[in-house]
Amino acid sequence: MCPVPEEETNGHRNGNGAANGDRSDYQAFKTSQASRPQSSNPYAPVQDFLSNVSNFKIIESTLREGEQFANAFFDTETKIKIAKALDEFGVDYIELTSPAASEQSRRDCEAIAKLGLRAKTLTHVRCNMSDAKLAVETGVDGVDVVIGTSSHLMEHSHGKDMTYIKKTAIEVIEYVKSQGKEIRFSSEDSFRSDLVDLLSLYSAVDKIGVNRVGIADTVGCATPRQVYDLVRTLRGVVSCDIETHFHNDTGCAIANAYCALEAGATHIDTSVIGIGERNGITPLGGLMARMIVADRDYVKSKYKLEKLKEIEDLVAEAVEINVPFNNPITGFCAFTHKAGIHAKAILNNPSTYEIITPSDFGMSRYVHFASRLTGWNAIKSRAEQLGLGMTDAQIKAVTVKIKALADIRPLAIDDADSIIRNFHFNLSADKERDLIELSHEEKKAFAQKEMELKNEAERSIDHNADGQAEVPSAKKTKTDIVS
Repeated sequence: MCPVPEEETNGHRNGNGAANGDRSDYQAFKTSQASRPQSSNPYAPVQDFLSNVSNFKIIESTLREGEQFANAFFDTETKIKIAKALDEFGVDYIELTSPAASEQSRRDCEAIAKLGLRAKTLTHVRCNMSDAKLAVETGVDGVDVVIGTSSHLMEHSHGKDMTYIKKTAIEVIEYVKSQGKEIRFSSEDSFRSDLVDLLSLYSAVDKIGVNRVGIADTVGCATPRQVYDLVRTLRGVVSCDIETHFHNDTGCAIANAYCALEAGATHIDTSVIGIGERNGITPLGGLMARMIVADRDYVKSKYKLEKLKEIEDLVAEAVEINVPFNNPITGFCAFTHKAGIHAKAILNNPSTYEIITPSDFGMSRYVHFASRLTGWNAIKSRAEQLGLGMTDAQIKAVTVKIKALADIRPLAIDDADSIIRNFHFNLSADKERDLIELSHEEKKAFAQKEMELKNEAERSIDHNADGQAEVPSAKKTKTDIVS
């Protein structure tokens, strides 16, 4: 692993520990050009008067929804660490498990409510007066009440009809408001609920002054188009804020959250790494990845993005999982480039193959150059990092050797560096060094692969296709044969 300047990475590395975060085969580097256009944003959505893509709030639910994750067990100390980390990141609200869930849950609500965080604290309770009173007594800033409105839940969960739901919702909302607390009312399983029932219920609670109404895709069945249509319709019915909660069973949570904001929603529920019931909900990092492309200035002005990896590592450790390799922003491979044609373009201008700037999140980009897919531009960059001056023809020749060896065994960065260094030494040495230590069988295979690569290059019609992964032929040097 070559050293990365501290100012470039803010002390972070992509990945999550030695198991999937080892960078032995990669090169981190700076680039001379900006990785995104500096003028108007060509990726910004088409704006209309309802869109809140550039004006949204996050309700961070790791300490509520996240506690429902299969592996989750958060003691009070861990909850406080997570709450403080989320507050430092800049989330607007932190949602906590219902104090009615257990005595310890009640104590935890009280402890976090007393921390004096900038983020408002909420707790999520059933739509009944007993839960609401208990929630108010914990000292949280707001109460989120919820009740199932689909036929599935009315029949098989709480057993109440819409008349009861509306009457109870109004009573609970009026009580919480009388105690000086924020109040959100949400249906559960909104996308499998009757639309007329939903709109009638939301209209009733809006009229009595609820702060937010919530839409919940409890089973992850909604599509972006369905989300847009429902939120847009609801926006025409209520004047209060609209909160949205999307489960990720079908992989649509981030897209659904984005469409909800386009349609006029104001608040998005998230959890760190998306943990929650079953496959979880909209991940905080994934939402940040989507939103920074839409409005970089707004996102960067509001959230300390460089804290994201620290928060994800904290939660991942607490629930004993690894951050996925393809996790947006912080995954092991998020800003890693391997193919030769990609590496050349990235070296010239990162925006060619990156829509997000890694340094915005305190991350680094990497190029994997110790592989059969490497191109000579990546090897040239590495040689320059090593302080070795070579002509382009010489770089192309050593690239052939690296690719040939990569065809017969996995390479580490030290293997590629050894080949580059020894090739450079042999250019002017009286006595040549072996490029790398190989067994007898490996030497035979290496020679065969090198010959195949050279023959392939000679058959190429365009000997100037330097941007491709395959390397043009080079003049034979005295280091062509590995002894």
